Amino acid sequence: MRLTGATGSGTVQARRVAKGRTVAAVARAGFVGRGVLYLLVGALALRVAFSDGGDRRQADRGGAVAELADRPFGHALLWLLGAALAGMALWRLSELFFGQAGPDGGTARKRALSGGRAVFYGFVSYSVLAYAAGDKGSGSGSSDRQTQDITAKALDWPGGQWIVSLGGAAVLAAGLWIAGRALLRKFRDRLRLGEMSARVRRGSDVLGVTGGAARGVLFATAGGFAVAAALRHEPGKAKGMDDTLRSFTDTAAGPWLLALIAVGLAAFGLFSWVNARWRRI
Repeated sequence: MRLTGATGSGTVQARRVAKGRTVAAVARAGFVGRGVLYLLVGALALRVAFSDGGDRRQADRGGAVAELADRPFGHALLWLLGAALAGMALWRLSELFFGQAGPDGGTARKRALSGGRAVFYGFVSYSVLAYAAGDKGSGSGSSDRQTQDITAKALDWPGGQWIVSLGGAAVLAAGLWIAGRALLRKFRDRLRLGEMSARVRRGSDVLGVTGGAARGVLFATAGGFAVAAALRHEPGKAKGMDDTLRSFTDTAAGPWLLALIAVGLAAFGLFSWVNARWRRI
């Protein structure tokens, strides 16, 4: 009985720590870091939109890291960014073990989503910190080259076309899901709206809808390219974030569609900062 009581007490204590101020602080720092990345990607994409094809800077996470490194105190900023994103990974990891905020936060689906996000942000954090430590091929690697290399390897597997097709379809569906939730303003469920003024709530809605829709369109388009690469068995058809963004300039709208997506990604960066302040954690 004593052992059971001690175990139960330890579990409760661990849960309190996971939901305590420390985890909340690192989670909010993570949202700040995510906001920085999306703002930089949005700015790079906007620059590409009106560059007449001459600007080959990567409009993706690698380009954002390289851009930040070139700023005054860039090296120190990279260490801060990597640490902030590590905080995001730790928070998502705590959600895997102890559940998300909200009445249904402890469901297996929500925990699995948090686990996947913990892995993703852990990788992003590692790549940024590795770049800051001197591995210049880490954080600034081309998302296009990485995507095409992974696609080429997967297509050589038994049933590779099906695997890549299903993966691309999943990314496409995730993009539509992200955009749909943004348009329906589902993000409001996770914000402390009662603590916001009416003006801040309106601004949050604009940023959340615009940013989420742009992010969803970007994901869905990248997923569509992956499906096309699988069906044609051409790895070069798969595109990372940079080439996916550049593909918007090939539409009838020309650079204006890319500019619109770029503004949306920057809006998502600002919305990440809204989350840093008012997100329920």
